[in-house]
Amino acid sequence: MQLPHPCGEISAAVTEGMWRPGYPVILPSLPDPEHALRDRDLQLSLWMLYELHYRGFDDVLDEAEWEPELLTARRRLEDVLDGGLEFEFGGLADRLGLVPPAEFPEALFELTETYGGPSLAEYVQRRASLEQVREFLLLRSVYHLKEADPHSFAIPRLTGAAKASLVELQYDEYGDGKGERVHQDLYAITLRGAGVDPAYGAYVDLVPAETLAVSNAMSLFGLHRGRRGAAMGHLAAFEATSSVPCRRVAAGIRRVGLGEDVARYFDEHVEADAVHEQLAVRGICAAIVAEHPELQRDVGLGAVACLGLEATAGRQQLAAWQDGRMLVLPPPMPADEPLGVLS
Repeated sequence: MQLPHPCGEISAAVTEGMWRPGYPVILPSLPDPEHALRDRDLQLSLWMLYELHYRGFDDVLDEAEWEPELLTARRRLEDVLDGGLEFEFGGLADRLGLVPPAEFPEALFELTETYGGPSLAEYVQRRASLEQVREFLLLRSVYHLKEADPHSFAIPRLTGAAKASLVELQYDEYGDGKGERVHQDLYAITLRGAGVDPAYGAYVDLVPAETLAVSNAMSLFGLHRGRRGAAMGHLAAFEATSSVPCRRVAAGIRRVGLGEDVARYFDEHVEADAVHEQLAVRGICAAIVAEHPELQRDVGLGAVACLGLEATAGRQQLAAWQDGRMLVLPPPMPADEPLGVLS
């Protein structure tokens, strides 16, 4: 994967710093926190800096991962992102922080069941066109092609029951020891079958800030030991809101004529995530709060951030569809092969 093209002064400065290790990274004025989650220049810059800790870039030296100038720049950008998350979701996180610890798991489940958001999965199931379904899959590739990786950073930072439950959950995400069942790779099969480029990071130059923010929040929480509570709260909300939407998306995929290979990823998550939500909420988050009560508010923030960022991105996509627009136009479907069985 090559570095994305800069889209503003921030990402241009970060790109220059990646290509010239050791040189000062001079950042321009940064956006206010209340605009952070919708500022594409900020979000793209953070995505590039975070990717140094995942798969890196073909045109950037591996040593850039720990380049002090880049880490300093990342810290400044993270402060803005963190401020944006607090601005949007801090109030609800405060209320979750005051819940009696014994009642916290039920409060998390109630949050995931009642949080307001668009019915994007239902729209995909019943109304979306083939091109809209393909765009839906394309936008989600930014995260799903590295699915589970951000939360795995928390494994060495947990202890006891929380660690054991996280490893159990992640073992399933990584295919139960079978390479062909790794969820990241199942999603690549989904993209390929839908005629969408399955290459990691293929569409980062095109996706909006809101899509990048969904991924960046996971990396922010996962890459900092002090945010392990938020990372696991995020995981819990993610798993608790996955099973039913995945069933709806799988139905929509079949409705528009895409094949079984395209639906397989979502079929896999209908049953798996019904189990994962219990592991994440009761096995991980409850154990963390019992052992470290001071982390309860941050667990809540991670959960609210997950729900809120997904809702924001979903509203943006649904509004575009209802207005007859596309956020990112998917490539044409190959005309010489049947849907869903592309090689």
